[in-house]
Amino acid sequence: EMIFRGTDTVAVLIEWVLARLVIHGEVQTRVQAELDTVVGRERSVTASEAIGALPYLQAVIKETLRVHPPGPLLSWARMSTLDACVGGGNLVPAGTTVMVNMWAIARDPTAWPDPLRFDPGRFLAPGGRAAEFPVMGSDLRLAPFGSGRRSCPGKGLAMATVELWVAALVHEFEWRTPSDADVDLSEVLRLSCEMASPLTVTLRRRRRELA
Repeated sequence: EMIFRGTDTVAVLIEWVLARLVIHGEVQTRVQAELDTVVGRERSVTASEAIGALPYLQAVIKETLRVHPPGPLLSWARMSTLDACVGGGNLVPAGTTVMVNMWAIARDPTAWPDPLRFDPGRFLAPGGRAAEFPVMGSDLRLAPFGSGRRSCPGKGLAMATVELWVAALVHEFEWRTPSDADVDLSEVLRLSCEMASPLTVTLRRRRRELA
């Protein structure tokens, strides 16, 4: 369980982020411009620069978590202890297994305007600063790590890992599809909600190592 949750979900999320950057070239360009401003092109990204210091990259990762949550069902083994009526009179009998469908919440237009549109700007405040929108469980519109006492204990490490790896990969390379082919965003649920067709790209180095 620790190996699965600590590696598979992070790797899947990184692939989804890169896929979205390939599709939305203007988003990739803006992430790279942010990196060039903070880091420059003379050296590699450091952890202190990548983690928590790149508001637009953080917004891209949050928007990817919204659209492509690696764990779409947050609770696999919760049980209703009492009969309950939800959603305008729908009965949930005692003993029913209940799961939180984060995938559906993220596509609910009452929670997210135009929910199928990929828009990192949802998580930016005026002036390009990071908006106060946590993903650690306090706002249930986007709680990919769960909420409360049973939330993922590695959520901070997971977000830091994704921020650092995506920052490094996008700082070093331009990401494109071969011959401008389309990226297949079809999903398949295995251990995590993965890309059904693995991302295939061509890379062009952006940064030259100094001698």
